[in-house]
Amino acid sequence: MSDVNEYNNEVEVIQQTTTREETDKKCPSCGGVMDFDPVSGGLLCPYCGHQQAIPPHESNEERCMEQDFYSAAERGNCDWGVEKKTVICKSCGGESIYDALQIADVCPYCGSNQVMEEAAVNTLAPGGVCPFRIDAKTAGERFTAWIKKKLFCPSKAKQSARPESFKGVYLPYWTFDSQTETDYTARYGIDHTYTDSNGNTHTTTTWYNTSGHYSCFIDDQAVCGTTRYNEATLRSIEPYDTANNKKYKPEYIAGFISERYSIGLNDAWEKGKGYISSRLESDITDQVRRAHHADHVNSVRMATKYFDIKYKYLLLPVWLSSFKYKEKIFQFMVNGETGKVGGKSPISALRVAIAVLIGLALAAGLLYLYTKK
Repeated sequence: MSDVNEYNNEVEVIQQTTTREETDKKCPSCGGVMDFDPVSGGLLCPYCGHQQAIPPHESNEERCMEQDFYSAAERGNCDWGVEKKTVICKSCGGESIYDALQIADVCPYCGSNQVMEEAAVNTLAPGGVCPFRIDAKTAGERFTAWIKKKLFCPSKAKQSARPESFKGVYLPYWTFDSQTETDYTARYGIDHTYTDSNGNTHTTTTWYNTSGHYSCFIDDQAVCGTTRYNEATLRSIEPYDTANNKKYKPEYIAGFISERYSIGLNDAWEKGKGYISSRLESDITDQVRRAHHADHVNSVRMATKYFDIKYKYLLLPVWLSSFKYKEKIFQFMVNGETGKVGGKSPISALRVAIAVLIGLALAAGLLYLYTKK
């Protein structure tokens, strides 16, 4: 009996879901599948070029507005585990299996868009979307320009770095607004320079204690709602123009992969407070430095209170791709709005060594000139 239970625990849970009517429609000119076009901001048929504007949201609201944090119906994380869902394509009848996280993809049999219901049981539906503004071709151009600027990247890697087919993905993000009030203590130091009787220059620092209050309104602090991607790379391609989002309509994600969140509202807010705390510490450090004309600031201690917390749940655009160099895969991301590139590139040990030697040679030359003078 125990063997049966263990087996049952490993069985994938598969549920059947339906696609959205808005993206099941075909091109009125040729019957082809229409995708969202980042250039025009509407739907485009890649076969005949027919364009179609996306109709306004039925609520007549252009943007997703902030919601009260404490009024959210669903707040927890979603552990999707091995749960799957099936989609029966309305165009060809083919059956596809997706991770439960996905809310949009393309039928692997006929290429039709498959945009599914945005919310599952015990999850929130996205309120808005920041549509792609740059296409795959432009993303590739931005990547090529980015890697050419990498000083320590081997020349052969730059020449061979041809990103494989781009994958446009809408990732789930939470954004938070809050009025913050922070009491703080800190130390600041002021340098004093003098010359001794032998002509040698010395610098001493006098330290002082200080305290104060800092008020700051936080607007749209972004927190990614999934752990499936490298956080450092995602943060490196921020920011997004979240204030000018579009009220969610399934047409905006037609032709792209899209995911729902796994990090819930509560945990996202805790993570967001960490980002906000780092920002407040930096701001307070700058405030103390300016107020006291200080040369150094350290030991900043803060007690922050948050008021009028608001949130939005948005889908943000990312181009994903990779290239191969010396049997190793290097992944990178491109911000689908701005074209900002993030990721790691190969590093040439020889180039690094040459740069170090040049630096040491320059330092030795300056030291020689100084001592000779």
